[in-house]
Amino acid sequence: MSHLIDRDHTLPRRRLLRAGAMGVAALAALSSLLPARRAHAARDDVVRILCSGPAGSIPDLVARGVGDQLLATLGQRALVDNRPGAAGQFSVNALKAAPADGSTLLLAQGAIATVYPYLYAKLAYDPVRDLQPVSLASEMSLALAVGPAVPAEVTTLAGFIDWAGRHPADANVGSPGTGTLPHLLEAMLFHQAGVAWQHIAYSGGPPAMADLLGGQIAALVLPEGLLRQHHAARRIRLLATSGPSRSTYLPDVPSFVESGFPKLVVKEWFAFFAPGAVPKDKVSSLSAALREAIASPALSATFAQSGMTALSSSPASLAARIALEQRYWQPVLLAHGIKAD
Repeated sequence: MSHLIDRDHTLPRRRLLRAGAMGVAALAALSSLLPARRAHAARDDVVRILCSGPAGSIPDLVARGVGDQLLATLGQRALVDNRPGAAGQFSVNALKAAPADGSTLLLAQGAIATVYPYLYAKLAYDPVRDLQPVSLASEMSLALAVGPAVPAEVTTLAGFIDWAGRHPADANVGSPGTGTLPHLLEAMLFHQAGVAWQHIAYSGGPPAMADLLGGQIAALVLPEGLLRQHHAARRIRLLATSGPSRSTYLPDVPSFVESGFPKLVVKEWFAFFAPGAVPKDKVSSLSAALREAIASPALSATFAQSGMTALSSSPASLAARIALEQRYWQPVLLAHGIKAD
């Protein structure tokens, strides 16, 4: 080692200057590449998740829960960008404007792909061209709740329908937005019951819940997880849930099927979508990352607290589910005359 040091100190001055100049040039070239590499790394490391619901809503909980698990399991950072309004259509429009490099995903209710093509005469997006399925995220049952605007003696679905029929001016029922599954479930219920009602659309579940608790609306349909705590505290009364049988999270509440409405079986589900132009191989890698994050036991436990089941899928199986539900909802909407402007 000492011999090499001695040889370095014996280099001619001209060779030392030439070597130094070459080193400075190399460092300059390397530093010129660093901003671009940092920018590239930032694009790769951060996934922007557009969310169809406001802060505190079920979509927000799903987006943030999966985002946390992406960081915990894969070191992939996620930034949730809430874009509520127009029953999720604002968030879809934001996805359309996003770069097609896989850096932006949309977490939204399945209705944007299964229901809206038949609900709206005109959409600002093409569900086939602009929404590329990536993975399922979760599913849950819905529940019908009544608040203090409805007399305390109304404790069953049959009792509420009877009350609504006798008080049509007071039978105002909220939902998290026109065209959402809660809205459609309400429309199907009152159509089948032959009772007049008034739909009140909100920009998400939290403001609708505030008005239910305050007595501004009589009833509300939301994912059961958003209602369970208020039901337990007796601030509201849950009259029915939308699964094929009683919910494991609300065993004291009958289903719509059990209450005399055998066709009212509806599951709300949420999924991730990518812009339509994202390459298929990138979508496949995003789907694999999401499936690993959604498989986390910690996420399953978090979702269970809100009455949800964590559920992932491949892009192909999600596309198949969308096609199946489109075939279900199209005749349902026509039969019930449900349309939106």
